[in-house]
Amino acid sequence: MADQSQIQQLAQLLLAAQQSNPDAERQLNEFKNSNLGNYFQGLVSVLATDGINTDPLARQLAGLLVKNALKPLHSTEHALQAQYHNAWKALDPAVRDSIKGPLLQAMRNPETGVSHPAAQAAAEVAAVELPYEEWPAFLPSLLENIRVAEYTENVKVATLECLGYCCERISFLGGEVNQTSTDSMLSAIVDGIGASRSNRMRHAAAGALKNSLMFAESNMEKQEERGAIMNALMEATRSEDAQVRIAAYEGIVQVACLYYAKLSEYMTNLYQLTTSTIQQDNEEVAKMAIEFWTSLCEVEQDLIDEELEMRQRGLPVERPCMRYVDAAMTHLVPILFETLMKQSEDPDNDDFILQMAGQLCLTSISQTVEDKIVGAVMPFVTPNIQDSNWRKRDAAVMAFISILDGPSSDAIGRYVTESVPLLLNMLNDENIIVRDSTAHCISRICFLHVDFIPNNQFKPLLEALTTKCSDGSPKVATQAATAIFNLASAVSDRQEEDAPTNALSPYMQEILQQLLKMVDRPDSDDECNLRLAGMEAISELISVSAQDNFGLLSQLLPAFVERFKQASAVAVLNEEDKNNKEQIQGLLCGVIQNLYRKLDKATLLPMTDDVMLLLLDALSVKNSSCHEECFTAVSAISDAIEDDFVKYMDAFAPHLVNGLRNFQAYQVCIVAVGTVGDISRNIEGKIQPYCDTIMNALVDDLKDSSIHRSVKPPVLSCFGDIAMAIGAAYQPYLEFSVLMLMQASQTQVPDDDDDLIDYLNLLRESILEAFVGIIQGLKDGNMLGSFASYVSPILEFLKVIAEDKNRDSYVLNKAVGLLGDLAQTMGPPIKNEINKQFAMKLIQDAMASGDSSLQEVATWASQAVTTVVQS
Repeated sequence: MADQSQIQQLAQLLLAAQQSNPDAERQLNEFKNSNLGNYFQGLVSVLATDGINTDPLARQLAGLLVKNALKPLHSTEHALQAQYHNAWKALDPAVRDSIKGPLLQAMRNPETGVSHPAAQAAAEVAAVELPYEEWPAFLPSLLENIRVAEYTENVKVATLECLGYCCERISFLGGEVNQTSTDSMLSAIVDGIGASRSNRMRHAAAGALKNSLMFAESNMEKQEERGAIMNALMEATRSEDAQVRIAAYEGIVQVACLYYAKLSEYMTNLYQLTTSTIQQDNEEVAKMAIEFWTSLCEVEQDLIDEELEMRQRGLPVERPCMRYVDAAMTHLVPILFETLMKQSEDPDNDDFILQMAGQLCLTSISQTVEDKIVGAVMPFVTPNIQDSNWRKRDAAVMAFISILDGPSSDAIGRYVTESVPLLLNMLNDENIIVRDSTAHCISRICFLHVDFIPNNQFKPLLEALTTKCSDGSPKVATQAATAIFNLASAVSDRQEEDAPTNALSPYMQEILQQLLKMVDRPDSDDECNLRLAGMEAISELISVSAQDNFGLLSQLLPAFVERFKQASAVAVLNEEDKNNKEQIQGLLCGVIQNLYRKLDKATLLPMTDDVMLLLLDALSVKNSSCHEECFTAVSAISDAIEDDFVKYMDAFAPHLVNGLRNFQAYQVCIVAVGTVGDISRNIEGKIQPYCDTIMNALVDDLKDSSIHRSVKPPVLSCFGDIAMAIGAAYQPYLEFSVLMLMQASQTQVPDDDDDLIDYLNLLRESILEAFVGIIQGLKDGNMLGSFASYVSPILEFLKVIAEDKNRDSYVLNKAVGLLGDLAQTMGPPIKNEINKQFAMKLIQDAMASGDSSLQEVATWASQAVTTVVQS
């Protein structure tokens, strides 16, 4: 599109669309969808063509639209990302060249309004093409921009930004860049970060260097090149420009994360640079210097865990931890204490200030060096926690919070015990910031060290927390409610389910009353999440209630049903109203769910019609954020009233199927699948009339390539739940469900990707559960004969599992159980197929596991297999 009038027409169309003109937006979409090549060519013509007085905003918009046609708005839209890239690759190479040339030309425009959007657009194109070693002109052109003196600073900055964007996108997309290209990029970037360059160039180059480090493994192996990179970054931390210093520290943090093993020769300089910066530089730069140590802690924690695992397995340690944090702790921690005393004067300021960065770093150090931190921190805490200066009191509390997680109970326990009476007094400190920190400290103690709360302080603790729930500031009240939640969770961990009484029983009524006052406070929907903290504490208290509080719970149920009715009746006038209403409905679902899990059927049945009407009403609202909680509540109701739930199925089934088809909100889909399983177990064969639509939805979940992978395991497992519920009536679904299971059983993942290995284990566990359920269901329905043809491929699947060194104990348990089920149900006809080495290996591995439950399954399976083999 070289015609000037056409360029101007498109420019005007872009401006109109930017003003939300529906007709202009429609024309642009039609242009894009009808001929993508012409669309790109038109946009780059608007962007790159000089001398025709095109509106500067239109040129910027053109570059932005090129980028947006290759990069989805949301980074999680992986299917859309693949679609965009495939559409680009499908263009004729000559068309692509006609787009790429003007982009490189536009990057040389002296006006930032042209060169900057051109850099972003070119980076997106390069992110598609460089991993395939296409666009050979890209890097030479960019290197020329940086090295040729005639090009303006704007061009050089845009070029460095382009390199940075490009590396960032390739890294995010999982692509690779060949070594020649990496060398060229690093050379240009290190040149751009040099002290002789302008601050704008150095800032852009430092950002580009951070993004390119992912591809610099070979360069970091070479001492000379590594030294050039590190020296450039360290020199840039001394720049007069704060933004350059921040960007340089971001690059150093990236080096620490990616190339820890190469840090040793630079650690002395890095220690001096970072500690000096923390003490003397402005807050934003100091936070990045602290981030270096926080990130180093995270790396060392992983390495220490890895070392421990290697030693336990009798294997050599491949990546030793150098314990830099331990070595620096004595000198670094006092510097961090100074940052803890730089609190904001505004108690409502939640910005990530220097104090928060220092506290986070101190926490990370504690988690890294563990017991050693106690001796370094308590000499600061003890004299300052009662100091007349509120900043010192608050800093002491924050320092104590930082070391609650990391040290062993033996190291920190006595300090916790001694602190509780003092902290309870400090809940009434004259300074609100100190009160807030104190409430947070108590909450962490309740979460991490409840066993060290003295018995004689338990009642005063509960009284203080409940008081603060109703009359404390929003922040203090939120922390108090969280502390109660943590206390309740700790009680749950230490008692049998539905115990006759527990430590909270005498105080339950008063605590619940104060929490209800809290959620009804006028400020309950402010930024402190008062309502959320209060309702979650109420839910947890209900879930841990002992038998002597069941009478109280039975009185609560009608009250919460009434609250649900009131919440459902609230009119929605705007998005904020909608969000508040759905949050309240979701929280009430959580409370009702726990009440249904606690109370007996006779108490619950009279209220269930009202509850189900409320849940169905909430589920009828499209795209409501509370659907996940609604389905969980329905599951609890079906568990509580069992086969009486069938009366609600006609009304509920359409909402259930909608949940199963909610591909976009995959968490809702997963919970809906779980609800199918729960209802199947509770109403058994009475679910059969609804199975056609349910099974169709489940199969569609498996077929949809865009759905989140975490949906697949529960869907596959659900086949077994349905089969067990309907028995012989599962026959119509047998062939295609087994086909889906066998297809899933072929899934393979790389041996070096722990996340994918975990996923594969979960997937296989679900497949095995499904087969067990299907076999049991067909057996109960006297239809096992129809399953015989599937035994051989299932045994092949079990053979794969037997040989998999990455399988976990759950998969082994399910595999051995399925082996026993096949032997017991199919009998002598499978004698020759099951009398194989892999079957014996599965059983022997289970017997040798040291897990009593696994050994029990193996003993049973061994007997079943032996019976068949000897028949």
